Amino acid sequence: MMRGCSSRAKQNQDRAVCMTNCPTLIVTVGLPARGKTYISKKLTRYLNWIGVPTREFNVGQYRREFVKIYKSFEFFRPDNEEGLKIRRQCASAALNDVRQYLTEEGGQVAVFDATNTTRERRETIIQFAEQNGFKVFFVESVCEDPDVIQENIVQVKLGSPDYTNCNTEEAVEDFMKRIKCYENSYETLDEVLDRDLSYIKIMDVGQRYLVNRVLDHIQSRIVYYLMNIHITPRSIYLCRHGESELNVKGRIGGDSGLTPRGKEFAKKLSQFIQAQSISDLKVWTSQMKRTIQTAEALSVPYEQWKVLNEIDAGVCEEMMYEEIQDHYPLEFALRDQDKYRYRYPKGESYEDLVQRLEPVIMELERQENVLVICHQAVMRCLLAYFLDKTAEELPYLKCPLHTVLKLTPVAYGCKVESISLNVDAVNTHRERPENVDVSRMSEEALLTVPAHQ
Repeated sequence: MMRGCSSRAKQNQDRAVCMTNCPTLIVTVGLPARGKTYISKKLTRYLNWIGVPTREFNVGQYRREFVKIYKSFEFFRPDNEEGLKIRRQCASAALNDVRQYLTEEGGQVAVFDATNTTRERRETIIQFAEQNGFKVFFVESVCEDPDVIQENIVQVKLGSPDYTNCNTEEAVEDFMKRIKCYENSYETLDEVLDRDLSYIKIMDVGQRYLVNRVLDHIQSRIVYYLMNIHITPRSIYLCRHGESELNVKGRIGGDSGLTPRGKEFAKKLSQFIQAQSISDLKVWTSQMKRTIQTAEALSVPYEQWKVLNEIDAGVCEEMMYEEIQDHYPLEFALRDQDKYRYRYPKGESYEDLVQRLEPVIMELERQENVLVICHQAVMRCLLAYFLDKTAEELPYLKCPLHTVLKLTPVAYGCKVESISLNVDAVNTHRERPENVDVSRMSEEALLTVPAHQ
């Protein structure tokens, strides 16, 4: 399934999994306020999470850096020669950075986020890609629903630096005029004229899709992802199971049941969820005893997912960190050196876990309100996706027991609320120690092991 890797990408991105023979340039198409930047940011976050080095290049940002003060929609008028010249320079500067990222910095996918509403403009980008050996994939967002457009303007555009000192009414009026500047020259991707191009056209925020000439694995993953995301307001709740018997003993993995405090948390979780009065809440657990016991206390239907099971620690299952250091000191040090990619002997790595959890992310994107009762490593992977954390940060994200994280998508990101349910529990978070050398002393390796029985 994985594509071969060019030697350039091998040198630059030693550990990245290569999924493309040549880099991919994703190009957005659409009028302003059609969700292009939302799609770009989300797609970039997803591709980076699954291990494809991706960066977005927003031409609007280049324009804001070039023209420090935005005056009005007049800048975007098709007969504004000065404005046109500046916009072309900004697009050109962005494409230069795209070239550098994909050819010299080990990037595999670049997302070129701009209106790109004319066939001529798109032709220029295609030529640029051909000269540099990039594949091009267009993502067009078409929306005629005035309510959706209005909501997008109010939600996102009014917070833009362009409208810092503007009242809402003036800003909305100016932005509507800005859209008008593009409408007359807008040429949508056409089934006949553009039949040789690779693209997905998203109509009315995902009511319908048109997909044309998907050429490779990466493009098919992009299409599948874009066909699963939606913009309906909702919240995702993440928590770990209640404290388990092995947690208290400082032993990793296993399949033990809950302690009395773990059962107390499960009761509190039930009260918390009821108090939130969430419509149509779905509850998911792993197939491990501790998450199932936690969910049972909620007295609501829940779904068990094998893919939500905790990371497999292989030969280290049910061992204490002290025992791992004692029996496998080399393994313990190697794990500290690169916790994301380190794989337990006969077990898994965080990198493996991310691949295993991809169907969960897809389904979370499709669903509305969901509570996921899972495990420390699993919760870290899910959280890293929603909060756009790097592979280096992911294995050290703090996910304490007896705490619920409420994630609510906002504009281009995610709002996080951490709610402790005030039931004591052991700490299971082990920070990376200072010394990760294989020749370190036992005491140094165990410095950051949390207290346990």
